[in-house]
Amino acid sequence: MVSYEEAGVSIDAGNDAEERIGNTVKGTYNKMVLSGVGGFGAVYSLAKVRKMKNPLLVSTVDGVGTKMKVAALMGKFDTVGQDIVNHCSNDLLAMGAEPLFFLDYIAAAKITPARVEEIVKGMAEACKKLDCPLVGGETAEMPGVYLEGEHDVVGMMVGVVDRKNLFDPMKISRGDVLIGLASSGLHTNGFSLARKVLFDKAGYKATDYISDLGCTIGEALLVPHRSYSKNILALRGKVKVKGGAHITGGGLNENVPRIMPPKLQAAFNHSAIEFPPLFKFIQRLGHISNDEMYRTFNVGIGLVAIVSRKDAKKAIAFLTKAGEKARVIGEAGAK
Repeated sequence: MVSYEEAGVSIDAGNDAEERIGNTVKGTYNKMVLSGVGGFGAVYSLAKVRKMKNPLLVSTVDGVGTKMKVAALMGKFDTVGQDIVNHCSNDLLAMGAEPLFFLDYIAAAKITPARVEEIVKGMAEACKKLDCPLVGGETAEMPGVYLEGEHDVVGMMVGVVDRKNLFDPMKISRGDVLIGLASSGLHTNGFSLARKVLFDKAGYKATDYISDLGCTIGEALLVPHRSYSKNILALRGKVKVKGGAHITGGGLNENVPRIMPPKLQAAFNHSAIEFPPLFKFIQRLGHISNDEMYRTFNVGIGLVAIVSRKDAKKAIAFLTKAGEKARVIGEAGAK
């Protein structure tokens, strides 16, 4: 008689993982969660949105990508849990939405309960900071689909925005200012190129210490993706924020144009964009052109907010006081 275990899938390992993360997940709940993990679906109250005149739900889904390979090299998985939550919150923010709840998907050839626990603890930490409960998820063991020892991490987040606050490209005018908010590192994009340059081409190990970085390569690459949600949503109460672009795959060159109206384009002041040490290090070792850097990495700018020129100083002052490193990096110009 052949068992599921012999086919490569351990129900016991899955149950162990769920038992390990149960209290961690429940620790993210707020009063809106009526039913969470354990059932066939989570139940979330929409009482929170009653204050809105015309509430709109906004959804997003994304993955950590090949940053997981660096996590495996370092044997450290808590930061990737933070990465995916913060990434999703920034995608919602680009629409002007605040997070409501988060769900996850963790897959592997063979589930390691301790590793799942580490990933989910990172997710929970980020969720609590955003008051965005982790209401459910899926842990999938799929031998033959994933390589032994590797994991895939995906997150889904639902948020809400009152229609009057929805970021709309048609509200952006010529001369409006692009404010760049500093990233904490690569965030969750460009890792395939970074690994190719640093590990395959230059021959470094993830544990090698680099004096220019002040840490090991692995530590520099695993710095968590930042969330800009709370500070930009708070800024909206001070000035009119017309748009936001989360700088992910495609970099500044491809993400900012996504939020511009048809007759306008992003005119960057490249002298205001200083590549941080990690990006300079990768560029130098890989002999990568500036154009390729701008379309692959965030080059130190994790989010771009668009405001009227008259509001720029006030916006930067507010963001700086909130702990952001913000500066004008361009404007909306005619095509």
